[in-house]
Amino acid sequence: MSGVKKLRTDLVRSTNVVYQDHHVSRSKRGQVVGTRGGFRGCTIWLTGLSGAGKTTISFALEEYLVSHRIPCYSLDGDNIRHGLNKNLGFSDKDREENIRRIAEVAKLFADAGLVCITSFISPFGKDRNEARKIHESAGLKFLEVFIHAPLEVCESRDVKGLYKKARAGEIKGFTGIDSEYERPEAPELVLKTGELSVNECIHQVLELLWEQSIVPCEILEEVNELFVPENKLDLAVADAKTLPTISISKLDLQWVQVLAEGWASPLKGFMREREFLQVLHFGNLLDGGSINMSIPIVLAVSTETKQKLDSCAAVALEYQGSRVAILRNPEFYAHRKEERCARQWGTTCPQHPYIKMVMEGGDWLVGGDLEVLERIKWNDGLDQYRLTPNELKQRFKEMEADAVFAFQLRNPVHNGHALLMQDTKRRLLERGYKNPVLLLHPLGGWTKDDDVPLDWRMKQHSAVLDEGVLERASTIIAIFPSPMMYAGPTEVQWHCRARMIAGANFYIVGRDPAGMPHPDTKQDLYEPTHGAKVLSMAPGLTSVEIIPFRVAAYNKSKKAMDFYSPECHADFEFISGTKMRNLARSGENPPDGFMAPKAWKVLVEYYSSIQKIN
Repeated sequence: MSGVKKLRTDLVRSTNVVYQDHHVSRSKRGQVVGTRGGFRGCTIWLTGLSGAGKTTISFALEEYLVSHRIPCYSLDGDNIRHGLNKNLGFSDKDREENIRRIAEVAKLFADAGLVCITSFISPFGKDRNEARKIHESAGLKFLEVFIHAPLEVCESRDVKGLYKKARAGEIKGFTGIDSEYERPEAPELVLKTGELSVNECIHQVLELLWEQSIVPCEILEEVNELFVPENKLDLAVADAKTLPTISISKLDLQWVQVLAEGWASPLKGFMREREFLQVLHFGNLLDGGSINMSIPIVLAVSTETKQKLDSCAAVALEYQGSRVAILRNPEFYAHRKEERCARQWGTTCPQHPYIKMVMEGGDWLVGGDLEVLERIKWNDGLDQYRLTPNELKQRFKEMEADAVFAFQLRNPVHNGHALLMQDTKRRLLERGYKNPVLLLHPLGGWTKDDDVPLDWRMKQHSAVLDEGVLERASTIIAIFPSPMMYAGPTEVQWHCRARMIAGANFYIVGRDPAGMPHPDTKQDLYEPTHGAKVLSMAPGLTSVEIIPFRVAAYNKSKKAMDFYSPECHADFEFISGTKMRNLARSGENPPDGFMAPKAWKVLVEYYSSIQKIN
């Protein structure tokens, strides 16, 4: 370090340098920097000993913010000393100049509308205070975050071997050993990295940014459950008994469950007209930021119900004689059914099963704030699989998952599906993940009549796990409570975002997701590859990586499902869903290796059972 050229500090300053104001205001810049809108320029100043975790947190926070469409850049101490500050040493004066330069650069990033994260030891309080003044004098927020780890923890993380060299006297003036580190007196945040995980640290910084109005609340990815708190439940139940009621269907109750458990966060209830129009026309909720929400979640009522309840401040939702929820401040608005169907499904075909229900439903929609009195239970022997987003997140944490890849399905699992899930796990391991966990997440709400019912699908999925086709130890099987709308690429965005809410960061998308044959032509209603293509560019889903479905078919030479290769076309047989169902109905076996035998037996039993009924 003694050979480093010293900085000249006796330069004569020019007297004819005048600061020039920008023509572009921060407000205007905030409208175009990033995709969320609003000026959010600031500096997050991470300070702490070498090895405390500054760089780790800085880069992880940068990745999180950018993936959530918040413009951000991280300035790292080592990186800066390779360029801008490579002529500086480690004397007190050079350290002071190092921090001054970084503060000025960070100010420029913040002024440009970016969240700038700096990770520098910055051991002296006066230098950090000067950095704060540089920002605050320019009207920019400066958030000091003390990355606090005991010296022994920092030494145990000594990847560079610097502490060892400092202890041996090979490095002089090393902070924490023979040079003092002045702890911040009043930082905006203290992160005890010896006790907290990286994700927990990131969450605390995000909460600070939200409190400072720098990021919107939805970036916290908080699950917005709509259950009445236990300490207010008796009062709410008593209140519900006094309110006029709206009788709801099983389908409506499934949407109540979706909302109550937080799958549609940040919705506070059934959509009001403003939210409905935003979703219908833009595929996003736009108040408080841009949030992907591709499908309307609405409650239809009759004209008679609307006229009776239009002036009520609250109504109770009643299912089969039981009051299950309260809808506060209800807002009634016209249910323009044909327009809704044309935009949501791209067709108004009255034979489409969900469109048929829409057309037969009420002529009015009612939105409002939902207070759900108790957890929705179906008492069908499957409630233990109906894990909420918060429960899934806790399970992932308990399993110490460092990656979660989700696979949605509404059909039985064959070995082609399993091959894709196995291949996804293999690729994640190759990318450096240590413990990727599969979320096998069948859709559990309403489906059309010719789909295999949920209880039989769950038996079949369990058989796949029993036979070891999928590894049970690294798989969570749970039920996604949403009804199926068969709205193709529009709906698949909803499916993906709901899994993102639950903690998945990889999502496997298959051929023709959420699709079905056209009721009239029997051809695919949606182009089969569009679902994956739309997901890959959908706004607001950047924190989840889309894994397209590779085409798998039965390889006759291998007697196994295999990824299709056009060069070996003659070796492959494509076993359609229709052929699979016909084989199961007739009690025949598919080719060896198409499906786990125990799982196939479940499918045969199902089709045998419905033949007996018919």
